[in-house]
Amino acid sequence: MKKIEAPTLEQAYAQAAAEFGCSVTALQVEIVQFPSKGVLGLFKKSAIIVANLPQKVFETIEHDTPASIEVQTPIAAPVAFEPEELVLGDEFYEQADDFEEEREFDDDMYQLSAQECADEVKEHINLLFRDICFEMNEIDVSVYDENTLLVEFTGPDAALMIGKEGYRYKALSYMLFNWINAVYGMQLRLEIAEFLKNQEESISRYLINVCEIIDQEGRAQTKVLDGVLVQIALKQLRDRYPDRYVAIRSTRDGGKFIIINSYHEY
Repeated sequence: MKKIEAPTLEQAYAQAAAEFGCSVTALQVEIVQFPSKGVLGLFKKSAIIVANLPQKVFETIEHDTPASIEVQTPIAAPVAFEPEELVLGDEFYEQADDFEEEREFDDDMYQLSAQECADEVKEHINLLFRDICFEMNEIDVSVYDENTLLVEFTGPDAALMIGKEGYRYKALSYMLFNWINAVYGMQLRLEIAEFLKNQEESISRYLINVCEIIDQEGRAQTKVLDGVLVQIALKQLRDRYPDRYVAIRSTRDGGKFIIINSYHEY
């Protein structure tokens, strides 16, 4: 019995086959840890398996091999096996059964209030970032409105989670939104070291001139806005001009800007 660690399961299987000198399908394999890419490069995990060559198989190989013939160890290619033919340990099947039961339970479990959703998200998100290398306070999750959860990152190193030009903020916002919206049906408002608050104030100052043009001419458009800024501007303009057509448009190179005009001009 040997413990094998490799970046992927395929490589772990191939290494085990090479060390035992047999095909992958002849091995008895127990998966101890599935590989994981982690979150934003953090918490990455390797694949870990425990492989064993059953005694009967070993005796057959030993019996059928003439003493005068040198046994060459075959090197199994990472894709030269069928996963369904593997003999997996009991622990793997117990984990698989638990997963199926959770999937069936998920269909009906999230009939929760906004506060219950916030409490559950807070528990899971703090567990997710428990071992992060940055020094941060406990992540707070609260109800912003009946359809939105406010997730706040604070602490001495919280600003490092924003990244240069907000690239970490965008990635984290995308990841958390897709989880929270898919599982709980809620929208996300992500605040990291008052980054969102500062962006909202910046957009409010910029939109002063845009609003003056709208009030005078009835129509206007913003400059190209990056990432979260276009969503902030869209919300502020729609709140101020509920009777006008306010929408996001794209440039040929993928930039985003907002147009404002009367509905009959659309």
